[in-house]
Amino acid sequence: MFTKRNLYRFLLILIVSIFVLLQVIDLINPDLFHSINIVNNIASVISLVAIGFLYFLVKEFDKKADEYTINQKKMKNIFDTLDVAIWSHDLKSDTLLITPGIEKLYGYKLDNFYENTNLWKEVIYPEDLSVLKDRERKLAVGETVTSQYRIIRPDGEVRWIQDRGIPTFDQKGDFIDFTSVLFDITDRKESEGLYQSLVEMSPDIIAVVYDGKIEYINEAGCKLIGAQSQEQVIGQSAKNFVPSYITDLIKRKVFSTDKLENERLRLEFQVRRTDGESIDVEMAARSILYEGRFAVQVVGRDITQRKKSEQTIKFMAYYDSLTGLPNRNQFRNHLNEVLRHQQEMMHAVLFLDLDRFKIINDTKGHSVGDIILKKVAGRLEKAVQNEGLVSRQGGDEFIIVLKDVDKENTSHVAKRILNEFSNPFEVNCEEFYVTPSIGISIYPTDGSDEETLIKNADTAMYQAKERGKNNYQFYSNNLDDVSTWKMKLENWLRRAMEQNQMTLHYQPQLDLRTGEIVGVEALIRWNYPEYGYIAPSEFIPLAEETGLIVPLGKWILQEACERRKAWKDAGFSDFPIAVNVSVRQFQDEHFIPFISDMLEQIGLEANYLELEITESLMQNLENSTIILNQLKDLGVLLAVDDFGTGYSSLSYLKHLPIDKIKIDKSFVDDIIYHSNQGMMVKTIIDMGMNLKFGVIAEGIETEEQVKFLTRNACQIGQGYYYSKPLSAEKLEEFLVKGNVSIE
Repeated sequence: MFTKRNLYRFLLILIVSIFVLLQVIDLINPDLFHSINIVNNIASVISLVAIGFLYFLVKEFDKKADEYTINQKKMKNIFDTLDVAIWSHDLKSDTLLITPGIEKLYGYKLDNFYENTNLWKEVIYPEDLSVLKDRERKLAVGETVTSQYRIIRPDGEVRWIQDRGIPTFDQKGDFIDFTSVLFDITDRKESEGLYQSLVEMSPDIIAVVYDGKIEYINEAGCKLIGAQSQEQVIGQSAKNFVPSYITDLIKRKVFSTDKLENERLRLEFQVRRTDGESIDVEMAARSILYEGRFAVQVVGRDITQRKKSEQTIKFMAYYDSLTGLPNRNQFRNHLNEVLRHQQEMMHAVLFLDLDRFKIINDTKGHSVGDIILKKVAGRLEKAVQNEGLVSRQGGDEFIIVLKDVDKENTSHVAKRILNEFSNPFEVNCEEFYVTPSIGISIYPTDGSDEETLIKNADTAMYQAKERGKNNYQFYSNNLDDVSTWKMKLENWLRRAMEQNQMTLHYQPQLDLRTGEIVGVEALIRWNYPEYGYIAPSEFIPLAEETGLIVPLGKWILQEACERRKAWKDAGFSDFPIAVNVSVRQFQDEHFIPFISDMLEQIGLEANYLELEITESLMQNLENSTIILNQLKDLGVLLAVDDFGTGYSSLSYLKHLPIDKIKIDKSFVDDIIYHSNQGMMVKTIIDMGMNLKFGVIAEGIETEEQVKFLTRNACQIGQGYYYSKPLSAEKLEEFLVKGNVSIE
């Protein structure tokens, strides 16, 4: 190729050659140029100058050529690094120039593109071929076009290509040249795709706001504000959904010059949905570049349920979830506030416990009990009105604080409460009579702090229960003796169990017609050396309360069964021995294995043991049924003790493996002392017989009662009329006598 650089080299060689030729001629024939010596000298000078100038030009061109080569190499390295290729097509000369970088982009040899100029089209991903029509249309009118499409390389890999096509037209408007710059943008597109997927699939709202208007919002954001599509939201003012003070705060904080780099603003506020409802959101905001402009990107989530949960937790921390009354924590805080700020005034604390509520709750179920507790809360608030705060402490216990009152005012409120409970509670078309026992302590005489006042009111409440329930009692110092006695009794009870101070007595059960012994009930007795006889009615409830009833109950069962085995070995083998079992024992997961192992160890058949359970076991009918059936599978007899006192339903009992029911002494007493002349007893006997239960009447004391019972077909009875509870030795004497006359 003939270039300026080659021309200058040719001229330099020509001049040097002429100069050398002249010098040679001068040496051969000096006289030839002697006449024109001046011309020769001038020519020599010119030749030397020309030679020098041309030499300089050649050197400069060499230098530029080297620089060009270096720059070419640098550009090649850059193109190789950037995954760039250039496609240049001179349409006039139909000359095609393709840089080697296309091999790295497409995975094909450079020669393949010269051999097949349509190869770049043929490898385009089928779904992206549509971009070619738009590209050709724009190039035809002289527009520079940037296209993005995918290609499939020979190894099957799919890559993204950005193709910037630059058309050139001559003055006539003819398309004479076309250049295309190709980039591999796969990494960028995959990053964008991943980001877009994360944004679109995110359960959180993601939006971009510019100049107060929503430029972008994802699908989750649309759902959050109740929009059907993005078109409904994009372009709208952010203030249509977010309070103005929030949008102003975000704008001010996000674009503040004082904020740290990448610092995010975090806020909680309410968003207005398109349906007019408001929801709670938690949102973070930061400034970003969006399409070349500084905008605000927000990321948020719906925290409405979390807020409701927080409110629920807060409510539960200070309010009773069942009744809505202040709970123990709220009450104590309130009472402490009253004592702290109104120290010069008198205040009253009323501790209230519901009488016989446990029986209703156990027999009718917790759902009925809960309804009654709600109704109780309403009646208490009605009675107290605005004179104090009513709270529920748990279970069937309530505490009331009355501010700035004296004893007379407090008595009026207590009487109003008792009056509110004079009418029954109606639940599911049934009536339930529930009464309160109320203990009262007065500040400051009965205590100067909340703990002492509550403790003393509680002590007074127990005094109210001991005085017949359904009344109120003010605290007095001598009531401390009651608490002291309970503590002392508990210590004695623990010691008595450790030292085997308990004994069992036995009361016979007889066939009312024949007088034959058909059973024996084991009854615990305690004669404490330092105090004397302590009635079961006094220490059994304490054993229940402290949990001592479980080990005590096991001892009673073991002792009774061993005694029955001894009588069986002595020839008395016609009757079972009955033992009372408490709810606490029944709930013990080891109860069934204990019974089974004990009987096996003693060598006593299960049908010689009769367990007397209370109606309160019906509080969990499903669980009770399982346990009772397990006992029945062992062969143990089952009886319901004190039947009729727990408001239980015989419809429950008919589904249980019960053998007998025992009529409570209070009903047997009604045969003589009540105007209904034993109608309740007759009803129980009739129902028991219809359900094929054996019926036992306990607490028989008179012949009149015996005649009434036999007349109404009651089979079995026990009581002082026949025998008081006897020691083991005395009962053996009783057994030896055989039939006992009832005359």
